[in-house]
Formats: sequence, C-alpha cells, structure tokens
Amino acid sequence: MSRLAHRPRNQRGVVFPSPVVMLSIIAVAMAGIAFVATRDPAPTERKVTNVAHAAPSPSASAAPQKVQKPRHLEPAVKRSAVYVEVYNNSGITGLAGRIASRATDAGWQVVGSDNWYGTIPSSTVYYPQRLKAAAKVLALDLGIRRLEPAIDPMRLDRLTVILTSDAA
Repeated sequence: MSRLAHRPRNQRGVVFPSPVVMLSIIAVAMAGIAFVATRDPAPTERKVTNVAHAAPSPSASAAPQKVQKPRHLEPAVKRSAVYVEVYNNSGITGLAGRIASRATDAGWQVVGSDNWYGTIPSSTVYYPQRLKAAAKVLALDLGIRRLEPAIDPMRLDRLTVILTSDAA
C-alpha cells in the first residue's frame, strides 16, 4: 500500500464565496469609493465686510484712484420685435422645427420654417445691416457661430437662420 492511503483524511477545507457574493462586495466597495471621491467639500465661511463702512488702508489712500470710464453699451435687443425664419439645409428631418421652437422659447418671433436648397458650409444666421446686433444675440441663443449679411433671395426685414448638420 502506498503511504497516502494510510494517512487519515483531513476534513478541513476552504470554502470560496459564490461569484454573486464577491461581485456584491466589490460593488459596495466601489460605491463607497465613488461616494467619498465625488462628495462636495465642506463649505468655507468667509467674513464679508461692507466696503462703504470699512476703514481704508493707508496704502489705498496713498495710491491715486483710477476713474473708470463708463463703457458704451449697445441697446438691448428686443427679441419679440424681430422676425426670424429658420431653414433646414441638412438631411435631418425636423431640424428646422426643433431649432425654431428653441428660438421661440428664447423669445424670438419665428414666422416660418422650411427646407433650404443650396450649399451652405455651416449653420449660419443671415442678417440685414440694421439687425446685426439682433443676429449676434440670436446666434448666441442658438449656439451658431457663423454670421453673414443677408443675400438674395432673403428678406431684409428679418433674420434668416439656415441650419446644416452641425446644428443637430
């Protein structure tokens, strides 16, 4: 007989947890790490002093005061008084309607949307010269970078937006 056959068998063994238990433990650990890593830091408190009542420092009174000239501000654009037409020059169905809704929600007076046939390099806001300031505001509202003066056959009493696939 061999030596192994005469040894008493040891009844001790190692039990490995099921894969589901192991994955659960790992998921809980990862959630804890994510919680600690993404929580907001404690708010910091600052003392706020009123400038009018604060005592001026000696260095501040010795330095000459700079007088700021008021900046010339352009008159505010009244969105509801500007007509806007929106055209789709992409293959994306409904793009003009979606952007027209965004313009309306921003307060612009959208008077129409349709398809545009031609070659436009990127989404553009076209403007008559008197509506250039309004065109800049509309372009910001819609996230359009390109502004161009209006061309024929565009109407000169409104802004014309022509959308390409970069507006989607």
